[in-house]
Amino acid sequence: MMRARFLQWLLMEREIFSTIMDAINFVPNNSFDRTIIYIREGVYQENVEIPSWKPNIVLLGDGRDVTVISGNRSVVDGWTTFRSATVAVSGEGFLARDITFENTAGPEKHQAVALRVNADLSAVYRCTINGYQDTLYVHSFRQFYRECDIYGTIDYIFGNAAVVFQGCNIISRMPMPGQFTVITAQSRDTPDEDTGISVQNCSILATDDLYSNSSTVKSYLGRPWRNFSRTVYLESYIHDFIAAKGWTNWNGEQGLDTLYYGEYENNGPGSRTDNRVSWPGYHVMDYEDASNFTVSEFISGEEWLDSTYFPYDDGI
Repeated sequence: MMRARFLQWLLMEREIFSTIMDAINFVPNNSFDRTIIYIREGVYQENVEIPSWKPNIVLLGDGRDVTVISGNRSVVDGWTTFRSATVAVSGEGFLARDITFENTAGPEKHQAVALRVNADLSAVYRCTINGYQDTLYVHSFRQFYRECDIYGTIDYIFGNAAVVFQGCNIISRMPMPGQFTVITAQSRDTPDEDTGISVQNCSILATDDLYSNSSTVKSYLGRPWRNFSRTVYLESYIHDFIAAKGWTNWNGEQGLDTLYYGEYENNGPGSRTDNRVSWPGYHVMDYEDASNFTVSEFISGEEWLDSTYFPYDDGI
């Protein structure tokens, strides 16, 4: 097992631990101060859980190409989707930078989460989140992802957080035979919830093998996991592996008249909206609509992101 080094800013202490979980367990409970866990170059084969009584933890790697946290739990092997996460975060104020989070279970193991976040005021910068089905579980609360690479096949960004992605590469990969790919599965339960997935100034891409098979393997921007599903794509590049209709259903007519799916000023060969779905809940957005899904309006980012020192764009 590689070694993780823990640094606590304010106390200026240094401790050496053999696992990431050992370092997390050492962090003071219910701390108001940020604690940095520096994870040196290496592959860490462990499942990591940051509980709610461990807020304000920062995972800092040597680079997403060299610091990797890897697991392989899956639904097929007896885990629930929620418990399958390689890294699971419940502690408020979580930050991560320069790390890869991966689940290597593979497409045949179905739901297998690489990173699950159910923690308010969480931000992830320059990380890779790598898996197949259900890669990134944006479970709940306010979250922000900047300049991350996110790989998957089916519903690989899913959950009911209020989350903004900026400057990310969102990369669909080849699924199993007979499957299609779909990026998002947002699960808002009621129209009163201030949650949804906002994808701004990102690149929607495919791996080479998927792109070369895009005439037979269909790919979509999202589908409604719950009736009031809400997802928008703003000012993003969309490659033409995405099917012309853009979006697909979950189960028959479920949610098609109550969801909110929107696109605003996207570009690229897959961004044309002429042949998009004709559902009542689908919208080609104007500036005012799109502004509701920005960092400042959607996740109140100006109130908390400055303290992370991560870059962000507050508006359109």
